[in-house]
Amino acid sequence: MKLALVDWLIVAAYFVFSAAIGLAYTRRAGKSVSEYFVSGRSVPWWLAGTSMVATTFAADTPLAVTGMVATNGIAGNWLWWNMVMSGMLTVFFYARLWRRAGVMTDVEFTELRYSGRPAAILRVFRALYMALPINLIIIGWVNLAMLKILGVTLGIAPVQALVVMFVVTMAYSVLSGLWGVLVTDFVQFGIAMGGSIVLAIFAVNAVGGIDTLVARLPEHYGSADAALSFFPSSDAAWMPLTAFLAYLSVQWWATSYPGAEPGGGGFIAQRIFSARTERDGMLATLWFNIAHYAIRPWPWILTALCVVVLYPNLEDPATGYIRAVVDLLPTGFRGLMLAAFAAAYMSTIATQLNWGASYLINDLYLRFVNPNAERGRVIALSRLATVVTFILGSGVTYILYWVGSIEGAWRIMIALGAGTGLVYIFRWYWWRINAWSEISAMVAALVSFAALTGLGIYDPVDPLEGAHLMLATTVITTIVWVAVTFLTAPTDEAKLVDFYRRVRPGGRGWRPVQALAGFPGEPVAGGALGWANWVAGVVSVYATLFGVGRLLFGGFAEAAIYLLAAAIAFAVIARNLGRGEEAHRLREQPADGVQESRGTSW
Repeated sequence: MKLALVDWLIVAAYFVFSAAIGLAYTRRAGKSVSEYFVSGRSVPWWLAGTSMVATTFAADTPLAVTGMVATNGIAGNWLWWNMVMSGMLTVFFYARLWRRAGVMTDVEFTELRYSGRPAAILRVFRALYMALPINLIIIGWVNLAMLKILGVTLGIAPVQALVVMFVVTMAYSVLSGLWGVLVTDFVQFGIAMGGSIVLAIFAVNAVGGIDTLVARLPEHYGSADAALSFFPSSDAAWMPLTAFLAYLSVQWWATSYPGAEPGGGGFIAQRIFSARTERDGMLATLWFNIAHYAIRPWPWILTALCVVVLYPNLEDPATGYIRAVVDLLPTGFRGLMLAAFAAAYMSTIATQLNWGASYLINDLYLRFVNPNAERGRVIALSRLATVVTFILGSGVTYILYWVGSIEGAWRIMIALGAGTGLVYIFRWYWWRINAWSEISAMVAALVSFAALTGLGIYDPVDPLEGAHLMLATTVITTIVWVAVTFLTAPTDEAKLVDFYRRVRPGGRGWRPVQALAGFPGEPVAGGALGWANWVAGVVSVYATLFGVGRLLFGGFAEAAIYLLAAAIAFAVIARNLGRGEEAHRLREQPADGVQESRGTSW
């Protein structure tokens, strides 16, 4: 792709702006480790929530959606749309609890909730697991996707361009900590979405308009309905009815992976920790789910459908998105789109660097190596940990580049998450769960996955067998961790009391502890209003998603019905939040004598 001077100037201006933000927040990030990793817990909801959305908007995300839509139509997106229900569960039941816990990482939660050597073992394992294999594989995968994009769009060596982007991202992440990441995320999300919308407009015009697009879709899909239907047909080979029902009824609560853990976790939890109040944490997560699932996908979907018509014989349909950038955009807009790709890439990488370093410092160094380290030393080591994460991520990228596939690594990641979701949900609401419950769940998931696939019982690539594998792994894992829970000693009573006083989750699952903590019979935080909001939240997102889709394709009557349902659902949430705010305010402050954990006092 040939770039004019104005294109290069647009890209250069974006990089200068990103670097300037890093410099602007350097002094603030150096005040404390809390400022560096959770922005001093003073971030407004709109900034924290937008950062969540920007982080999940990686450079490879539009390519992945293009591939799914090209192969399976709009309904192919149910591979990730099913997680709306898990996301809304986090919004109305867990976001306030995470913020109230006062931890710096989700891994630190293990020693807040559990006691003794098992809790310490679990914390070390999860810190190393999240900071190294999980984090580095994500960095490597995103880097490889950006290499593919740069290889097609630029006239210079893609490796050189990627090095520049990676170094700039590392630089502002090292200097500015989470504050710089959040502010650049906000700008990067606007640029990335703007570029996606512009490309979608040019792609539709290249086809000849929406009506022409709809008329030509049967050439690829057999019928327009097969392309535009929101739900897969019952006989769809790529997602049989059993698999679709498994996604909707089981996977969203049973499977845990970074960014979509049942009950929240990872970088989503980090943004909640950074919010200035419990309400800000909840609203941030609500905005994230609305923007992530209901608003952001449509420019990608429109472009993907156009790509199917414009490039019908591509061996890899996902590359059609890049081809559209090269072939359809005029001068100026090409620079904007390259800046959009860079923004999507950098928002994800910046989070991975800061997030991964937080585990190394908070959960390993400050907890097990030098708990009494001086503030200046901790900040210096936090920046060093970010650089180390950058170097290791570069190495993993190089390895994956030559290996050519990370399928095996991703299977291990899925194995460690499949079937563990239920324990992450219940650990907040049932006192009897202990550290061995989590440890046994992770081990059982890995062993059962390895056995069921290694013995040839299930093929994880086949849609139907993959669904059966997920169900079988969930059943085995659940049986194991429940049995282990009752066969091992409960968490120390004093630890349970301290945890309850700090977090106040409420509910029957804490009855024996509530009396000791001084809150006998306290109901679940949110209660019936929480469940009403959960239902309304799920309806609001899906109704908005489908309403916007129907509006784009001319189904105005159906769009009006969907959007009216979404408006009613949003009104219910707004009313219930107002009614429940006073009850939540009573829980806002921890019980007397309860302080934040050791790692957050820096």
